[in-house]
Amino acid sequence: MTHPFAPPDHEQHWIAAAAELAHEFAKSAAERDSTGALPVENLRALHGAGIDAALVPTAFGGQGLSYRSYGTIVRTLSAACPSTACIWVMHIGAAVGLIEMSTPDMATFWADELIGGARFANALSEPSSGNLFLQPLQHAEPADGGYRLSGAKRFSSGCEVADHFLVNALVDDRPTFFGLDTDPTMTFVPIWDTMGLRASRSQLIEFAGTLLPEDRRCPPSTGPRPNHIGAGLPFLSLGIADAALTTLTIHARTRRIPTTGDPLAGMQWVRFAVGDVASRLEAAAMYAQHMTWLADQNDPGFLPATMHAKLLANSIARDVADLGVRVGGGSGYIRGDTERAFRDAQAGWLMAYSGEICQDTIGASILSPTPQDGHHG
Repeated sequence: MTHPFAPPDHEQHWIAAAAELAHEFAKSAAERDSTGALPVENLRALHGAGIDAALVPTAFGGQGLSYRSYGTIVRTLSAACPSTACIWVMHIGAAVGLIEMSTPDMATFWADELIGGARFANALSEPSSGNLFLQPLQHAEPADGGYRLSGAKRFSSGCEVADHFLVNALVDDRPTFFGLDTDPTMTFVPIWDTMGLRASRSQLIEFAGTLLPEDRRCPPSTGPRPNHIGAGLPFLSLGIADAALTTLTIHARTRRIPTTGDPLAGMQWVRFAVGDVASRLEAAAMYAQHMTWLADQNDPGFLPATMHAKLLANSIARDVADLGVRVGGGSGYIRGDTERAFRDAQAGWLMAYSGEICQDTIGASILSPTPQDGHHG
């Protein structure tokens, strides 16, 4: 019997298609990390396999692929090439987000664009807003045909090849989403020289009086709903943890201790440490799968669950990668798969919402007074 948190049986062929692509993506991941070149061929391959279109809601010509399958695909891609997975999460998040938030006519347009192969990216995070990427500080001023935005957004993964953007700004002091075509008033500033996820090329975008069209304005939200960015980020870290654990395991099995000739895997401290991180990786993965199950039920518990899922996944990715360096010793410190996984593993904790924000939000929800606290009758 299929586990309720697992991808549905009828969607397993999408999982298999992603795994086949990931096998190829892994072959160039190290080179892309070294050069920082965008994995455009990988993104085109994902679209060519029909996986982008499968995530479009059925009402707009797609297959409404479940969040459970989506999470599994992100994890598979991330284990092979986390930069590809990062760009793809943001691409799908922006595209499907616009489909789900727009008026019916515009939703049809965005769906047709995604199905046709257009690239999407997010322009949400502002240089001064920290983790509050859904609470913009920059105002869009009224203009003929819409509103004009002058300012900057940063960490826009894959922006240099994007055709469309999901943008937010303050309109009448209210956070408002817009769909936006790439525009000559937008400049991509190459700030991306980072520790990890180097091929995601998440640059800064400067807007110089860019028109946000009124007809591309998303109506006010009617309430919380699942979203593919919040759902995808934990799986991005889980995939990095998978890759780090695989590399660690190969090294421990093949590395021989010079004084005894025994494999490093036979040392008790290595077995203890691997047993610990492997168990916590399984637990983090199970919680992330629970989170996607909530998303598929459109359960209001999805949003708080994303905080737990991201915190657990970010933490275990860093811990597995750190253990990989310790088990690898000098070999782990030299540039290679172990060192690359260590660098990539740091990214998830820093991405919004950061690990500290997740901890604070979860802690506040537990420690905040409840109505019963003041009742002594």
